[in-house]
Amino acid sequence: MLLLIQNIHVYDPQDQGIQDVLIAGSTIHKIKDSLPVTDCYDMKVIDGTGKTLIPGMIDSHVHILGGGGEGGPKTRTPEITLTDITTGGVTTVCGLLGTDGTTRTMSNLIAKAKGLQGEGVSTFIYTGSYQVPVRTLTGSIMDDIILIDSVIGTGEIAISDHRSSSPTPEELMRIVSDTRVGGILSAKAGTVNIHVGDGKDMLNPLRHVLDHSEVRPENMCPTHINRNRQLLQDGIDYVNTYRGYIDFTTSMDPTVPDSTDISASCALKIALDHGVDETHITFSSDGQGSLPLFKDGIFVGLGVGKVTSLFNEVRNSVINEHIPLSTALKPVTSNPAELLKLNGKGRVKEGYDADLVILNEDLSIDTVICKGKTMIEHGEVIVKGTFEK
Repeated sequence: MLLLIQNIHVYDPQDQGIQDVLIAGSTIHKIKDSLPVTDCYDMKVIDGTGKTLIPGMIDSHVHILGGGGEGGPKTRTPEITLTDITTGGVTTVCGLLGTDGTTRTMSNLIAKAKGLQGEGVSTFIYTGSYQVPVRTLTGSIMDDIILIDSVIGTGEIAISDHRSSSPTPEELMRIVSDTRVGGILSAKAGTVNIHVGDGKDMLNPLRHVLDHSEVRPENMCPTHINRNRQLLQDGIDYVNTYRGYIDFTTSMDPTVPDSTDISASCALKIALDHGVDETHITFSSDGQGSLPLFKDGIFVGLGVGKVTSLFNEVRNSVINEHIPLSTALKPVTSNPAELLKLNGKGRVKEGYDADLVILNEDLSIDTVICKGKTMIEHGEVIVKGTFEK
C-alpha cells in the first residue's frame, strides 16, 4: 500500500513548510510540495491540513524489562508494553538494564527487544547494567557489540551514585575503549550510556577518561544531568569544554516534595542559554524504570518512569520555555539518531524509515506511524501488543 499525507507542515526536524509526503511500504519515498493521487495503486490519503508532521521519536534510555527493586522484589516495575511506547509518539527505543543485573539478564533483554521489534517498534539495546565488571552475554563487551545485531553500546554504567560499583578511572576507561572499538568493528555507535547519580564526583570520571585516553566524547552519553542544579551546571561545563553530549531525563519530576529535579524542558532552556550546542543534547524517558526516593541512602519511596513523558517535555519546551519546535525536536529525533548511528532514523527525509508522528494544532499526538504501519490514528490505538487487551 501507498500512503500519501497531503498539505502538512513538515518538520525535518528543521521547518520544511507545507509538503506532501508519500510513503511506500516502510520507507519515505517522496517529499514534494504537491504529489498527485493515483488510482493505479492501492493508496490511502491523509489530509494533513492544519497539522504538523515530525519524525518518529527516539527514546534512547528505556527499561523495557522493567527496573527497580531497590525496595525489595515487590518494587520491581513491570515490563513495558507496545502501547506504553507508541502512545508517546516513540517509534524507536533503546533498551537497557539498570541497578539489577542479577534477576534481569542480557538474554532476557535480547528476547524482549526481539518481541518489541516483532510488534512493530524499532528496538536496540545496550550490553551490561550498573555493575562493573560489566555483565555481558558473550563474556566480552566487544564481542556482544560485534556479534549481536541489536547491541549498539554498553550501559547503563553507574557513576557518582551510592548504587554504583564505583569503577576506578582505569576500569571506566577500559569499558569506554572496548565499547568504542566494538563500535568501529561493527559500524555501530559504540557509545556507553552512563547513569550519573548525585554524588560529589559528578562528571569528573568522564573528564579523566577524555584527558587520559584517545577515546572520543561521543563514545559516552551521561544521563540524568537534570537531577539537580549543580549537576546541570557541571554538565554544561562538560559539554562546552569537551564537545561531548548530555542527556536530560524527561521522567524527572520537580513537583515531588523535596525534589531537586529540573524538568527536561527547563534544563534545555538553561543549557541553550549557556551556549550549549543544540545538536549535543538528547532527551530520554527512563521509561518503565523505577524512580526511587532515598533519604540519607535509605529507600523511602518509588515512582515509575513513563515513555510518554518524552514528548510531554518536547511540548513543554515549546509552550512553556518558548523554544522553537525545530530546536525542541532535535533532542528526541536527529540528535540521538546521529549519536547512536541509527541509520534511517530521526528525520523526515526521502529514503528514511517511515517513522512519523502527526500532531494536532495544539501539539497533541494525532497519528503514529512505525515503518509505514499506522499504530495510532486520530488518538485511537490501532495496534496493540500481543498480550494487551
